[in-house]
Amino acid sequence: MKKFFFFIIILFSSVIGKSQQSVNVYGTVNDQTSNAPLMYATVRVKDASAKLIIATITDEKGEFKLAFTPMDNATIEFSLIGYETLVKTISKSNLSINLGSITLKPDAALLKEVSIIGEQPSVSLKLDKKIFLVGKDVLSQTGSSLDVLNGVPSVSVSPTGSVSLRGNSNVLILIDGRRSGFTQGNALDQLPADQIERVEVITNPSSRYDAAGSAGIINIVLKKNKKSGLNGQLSLVAGIPNETKITPSLNYKSSKINLFSTFGLRYSDYDGLYISNQSTNDLGTINLLHKRQDEDRHDDAKMAYFGGDFILNNHNTITAAFLNKTTNDHDKTSLQYDYTKKGQILDSTLIRTGESWEKRNYNQLEFNYTKTFNVPHKKYTIDIQYDFWNSDKDWNLFTQKTVPIVTNFSGIRTSSLGASKDFMLQTDYVHPLDSVSNLEFGIKAEKRSVTSAFIAEQQNNNEWQILDGINNQLVYNELIGSAYAQFSNKWNKITYQLGLRTELTKIELEDKAGAFNSSKNYMRFFPTLNLTYPFSESASLQASYSKRINRPSLFSLYPFNELTDFNAQYVGNPNLAPSYADVFELGFLKNWGKLTFNPSLYYQNNKNILQDYTYRNPNGIFITTPINIDGETRGGFELSTLYNPYQFLQFSIEMNAYYFNQKGFYVNQDFNYKGRILTSRISAQLKLPKKLSLQGRYNFTSAQSNAQSRTASIHNLDFGAGKIFLKDKATLLFDVTNLFNLKKFETTTTGSNYSLSQVNSPNAARYRLTFVYKLNLKENQGVRQAKTGNRN
Repeated sequence: MKKFFFFIIILFSSVIGKSQQSVNVYGTVNDQTSNAPLMYATVRVKDASAKLIIATITDEKGEFKLAFTPMDNATIEFSLIGYETLVKTISKSNLSINLGSITLKPDAALLKEVSIIGEQPSVSLKLDKKIFLVGKDVLSQTGSSLDVLNGVPSVSVSPTGSVSLRGNSNVLILIDGRRSGFTQGNALDQLPADQIERVEVITNPSSRYDAAGSAGIINIVLKKNKKSGLNGQLSLVAGIPNETKITPSLNYKSSKINLFSTFGLRYSDYDGLYISNQSTNDLGTINLLHKRQDEDRHDDAKMAYFGGDFILNNHNTITAAFLNKTTNDHDKTSLQYDYTKKGQILDSTLIRTGESWEKRNYNQLEFNYTKTFNVPHKKYTIDIQYDFWNSDKDWNLFTQKTVPIVTNFSGIRTSSLGASKDFMLQTDYVHPLDSVSNLEFGIKAEKRSVTSAFIAEQQNNNEWQILDGINNQLVYNELIGSAYAQFSNKWNKITYQLGLRTELTKIELEDKAGAFNSSKNYMRFFPTLNLTYPFSESASLQASYSKRINRPSLFSLYPFNELTDFNAQYVGNPNLAPSYADVFELGFLKNWGKLTFNPSLYYQNNKNILQDYTYRNPNGIFITTPINIDGETRGGFELSTLYNPYQFLQFSIEMNAYYFNQKGFYVNQDFNYKGRILTSRISAQLKLPKKLSLQGRYNFTSAQSNAQSRTASIHNLDFGAGKIFLKDKATLLFDVTNLFNLKKFETTTTGSNYSLSQVNSPNAARYRLTFVYKLNLKENQGVRQAKTGNRN
């Protein structure tokens, strides 16, 4: 802690040392008709000769602040596409000028043109983040949040719902700037796409954010209502395979209150096909196994979210909200095992059928208090969140030998019960020292308690007996306390931000039967540095550094496994330790009007990384378990470009080429390996007359390998079309994901005496038709949501 307080002293010393006087101008920019805040309005200060002195843009609340050397006859100009430009004179006699609310009048002559030209692109590139606007992209307005993330630059989603950033799965996912139940246990598929306003990709976060996730942070920002009165939205989805969704939302806003609510019903079916071929050398005999698994999954989901923002006065707001999400899953699977010896005919065939039922109930209570001040951006917030959920999953398994002689085996059933209680308390304070420097502090405490019981039983005549002693009860407790401070300022043309975060972690994992007891306590410091140098208004350079941590997930620690496939199983490792990463990045952003160019160079030095290890146990079953190996270095080049050659046409091209060098040794497996990977995504969107839009997207991931396995290249093609009608109140969308069923995952894993190849097709092509009707809302204006305080 001495280092932490020493850092605070340095920050205050830097503040006290500031002596240069300047004019500080601040205020807000609003729409004259609706009084709604105007985001991204340009604010320019010019001298008497109309030469530009300094410029900025307004934030999400329409606020701005500027500092410059006093001068005679200076003017300040406010402009935004679709509005008349406003010019005001600035007096140099006052060093602090509050312009209050600046209202811009819509330009009637430009309104028709603005509907085409003034529209923000679906992807906005900024130096510290990439922003993906969901409402502007045809393919991201249906499905779930995972469908949205699959179209976001630098992001990819695996068949199991695991999200990766730049090919690294160690990513922290937030909802409105904080953790949520939607981000736990692969539950992102329960968050409807039409409730998302934008996705922010932050590859090198500041100390304000949790240090978790060596790859960075993905922040999903939900829609927020900005219009007074009663308004809402109704979304209806029908799809093949079956995907039926009904999502109504209602919102009422006045000067003192903002009530919001969203409800959802979803009924979905998924078809999956998994094929594997296995070769093993058992004492000189080559045994072959061909396995086919057909999967039929059915999910029912219900969601209710409601709450309100209560505006006590101009500077104090309280928000309270409640979320309930329930799911009922009914899955059926059929596995066929064909056994042969090399060069011989079929030896035997086994058929295993399984049927499972799972119920999950997730609840979240959230509270926020926000206090603002007359000075823009000065803010104090308190956030409290309490999550509690439970789950119940049962499997029934039946196995039969069909070749050479029909034989029935004893039935197997498993039962899994889980529950969790999570509490979070966070407070943040932002204090602007002047218009270019800020001091920010925050503390946070998170406590998570999980209980899990798993039992497997085998039928013996009319009785059920415990199978292989599998009757486990798990208790997991996690406590993370953190604090941070950061200071931002400007030196000549360079804007810099220094930050330091400290996190104390306590984890206990215990089996009530006494099979194991794992406890870990550790505290680390996580410094951050961000530098920005503007060459001009349209070109900037940024360099950044951060230290990150990757804590093992509960799924990775859980030492028990399901028994659906008796040939291959995944088993967690309670002895896993966290890994750490030093992340460096250099980025450049240039805009030529129709073309935006954003290349980046990045490098990561990871210690004690987590890696999956596959081996055969004495019973011949393939066991995959996570382990720690020494480390990995990773470096790459990323390029994102946006090209708008015409008002009606937009291209988005992304490329990420990186290398990795892993080092480590575990049991008898050498993990030293070097590899190179290339990913790319091309998207084109065409706006036709009569408010018709078309979009196509192609994704490519090159072949990739590690010390044990190789995955073939992956291709994927999506298509969408949208039509706006009924005076912009209604939208009809049609989309196809995984067109032509191109998306297949082919992996080959090899060991000293075995080879295992797999072809997985978890989701067939999906066709969806979506109808959206907006009540008293403009196109792309959202409903919902709770005040986000300082979480964004």
